[in-house]
Amino acid sequence: MSIFFIIGALGLCTGFLSGLLGIGGGIIMAPLLLYVPPFFGIEPLPMQTVAGLTIVQGLAACISGGLTHRKFHFSSGTLIGWMGVTLFATSFVGGMSAGRADNRQLLLVFAVMAFIAAILILLPKKKEMEYPDASTLSFSRFRAVVVSTVVGFFGGLVGQGGSFILIPLMTTYVKIPTRIAVGSNLAIVFLSTFAAFLGKAMTAQIAWPLTLPIVVTVVPAAFIGAGISKKIPVDTLRKILGICIALAAFRVGFAALG
Repeated sequence: MSIFFIIGALGLCTGFLSGLLGIGGGIIMAPLLLYVPPFFGIEPLPMQTVAGLTIVQGLAACISGGLTHRKFHFSSGTLIGWMGVTLFATSFVGGMSAGRADNRQLLLVFAVMAFIAAILILLPKKKEMEYPDASTLSFSRFRAVVVSTVVGFFGGLVGQGGSFILIPLMTTYVKIPTRIAVGSNLAIVFLSTFAAFLGKAMTAQIAWPLTLPIVVTVVPAAFIGAGISKKIPVDTLRKILGICIALAAFRVGFAALG
């Protein structure tokens, strides 16, 4: 089986989840790229190649899924501005500080944060509007900045985007309706993802031929996922998110202990 076909199939899966749940998808794509090709008898991809392809997947998902959610009026420009710029700045600071901390301990902290986020999103919540109006959204700027600062800094330290943690914190602490949190999240993480993409591209860490099946599959898959997302009841969306976040937490914790 061709490596291009495998990467394309993985791109379809992760792109769909990105659009459906409003997450970058890197936390899912990276382990799949590492472990699926050897399962089919193909030589394992180097970690540097996997990291580069994961960034491309995340960027394609952010653009396609983010624009689709915006088309459906489930993204808030004000929320994106406050949280996106803060996340970008604190991710940069976290990345610059990464060499001064124990990476395994940081990964464990990040895994615990993800577990807490999964519990938060799964906790029973009072009935919220199925289709809230993003144009009239009111929220605490202070809380939004606090959330994006914490997630951005720790994400930068351990090399994780943290988009899967943002949504539960937005819905529980910042009090953002679930559909708007999902719809805004891809745009919020776009700046930090784009910065990471530029860094990888300028240092020749991206295997460009292998990005073709990712872009070709992720863009339409994220579009379809975002379209289906608006048809799924909020409670169901939260349960799917919680399960995916819990699996992501296991993955990060395993990396820390492995």
